[in-house]
Amino acid sequence: MRRRAAFLGGAILVGLAALLFARLADAAGELFHHIVARWWWAPMVVTPFGFVALVWMTRRIAPEAAGSGIPQTMAATRHPERGMEHLLSARTVLTKLVLTIAALLCGASVGREGPTVQVAASIMGHAHRLMAVPIRASVYIAGGAAGVAAAFNTPLAGVAFAIEELAAAYEQRMTLLVMAAVLIAGMVSLGLAGDYVYFGAMGQTLTVGQALVVAPVAGVLGGLLGGLFSRAMLAVGASRARPLAWLRAHPLHLAGLCGLVVAALGLLTGITWGTGYATAHAIISGTDAPYWFGPAKMLATLATAVSGLPGGIFAPSLSAGTGVGYVLSMLFPDCPAGAVVLLGMVAYFTGIVRAPLTAVIIIAETTASRGLMMPLLAAALVADFVAQFVCRERLYHALSLRFSADNVR
Repeated sequence: MRRRAAFLGGAILVGLAALLFARLADAAGELFHHIVARWWWAPMVVTPFGFVALVWMTRRIAPEAAGSGIPQTMAATRHPERGMEHLLSARTVLTKLVLTIAALLCGASVGREGPTVQVAASIMGHAHRLMAVPIRASVYIAGGAAGVAAAFNTPLAGVAFAIEELAAAYEQRMTLLVMAAVLIAGMVSLGLAGDYVYFGAMGQTLTVGQALVVAPVAGVLGGLLGGLFSRAMLAVGASRARPLAWLRAHPLHLAGLCGLVVAALGLLTGITWGTGYATAHAIISGTDAPYWFGPAKMLATLATAVSGLPGGIFAPSLSAGTGVGYVLSMLFPDCPAGAVVLLGMVAYFTGIVRAPLTAVIIIAETTASRGLMMPLLAAALVADFVAQFVCRERLYHALSLRFSADNVR
């Protein structure tokens, strides 16, 4: 009974925390855009110095708050009881919340979804501690998946994420409670935020003939680009090349350099700041975009991700994926542009996270495009197959090996 109360109570808190985090993150992004509109040169100062300050604070206050938050949650499942000491401690997740919002205030190409996973897993762990219930891997799996459901308003994607991405040691007998926690968190978010579709509804579909041509092409292109992103991100943290080794040994220099890259890209393009949600929504809705948006957003997200500051890559990667899809739509002018964009989006996202089922359900739920489920799945499976030849390691799993409940601090 106490275990059920901990799961269900924790799920309600996850939904509330995710909603509050979303509101604050959106406000931070809007404030940054207001600053740029008034002082166009401000990012050349605010962004690089902000990156340096945020990385310095992260390393000093809570090193486990760096990056996405999903690898930390995965690492915690390997040692559930010790995971609450540092990886998912209150100090770590509070630092994560504050500094992710601060990163958006600096124009960083980050999302709140990955951090929400870490915060949600911590909330679920603390709920179990409060109820004096032993913490198992399923506690963090349920919390992290509930975080995905609440962040995107996509309960089914949360369930898929629990099974496909987080649950290397999934406890089958806890399935019902895990799914209940995910659905409750999603319903709390839905009840308070309303029945919204994250990227807006997209009703276009493809004929069978069109899908047979476009889906494989999207899968190959998205898999290659997504795999390259993952490989580059992992290389910065492991390569023995002298320049990269020197930058790793001087993390504040690395942060400043990454901040300069993000600031320069933002000033040159005007659309690579923050999550990229507005641009992605516009592209899906049929608005024209520069053909270089996808590569520019990929580079801004990569520079942000390797800088060492807190923040996720979910939303920025989905945004970059719309840029990939937009280029594809120019190659297939006879096909519905919005549908082709979504195929590029799911393929690129799958190429990075290597979780095709989760990617398909996220895209289908965030765009209300259930009529494209089969073409989306085909593109995602091709992308997953292609990406493994570019980057054999799955990004989040490889990053999780850098965190351990036994050796942090």
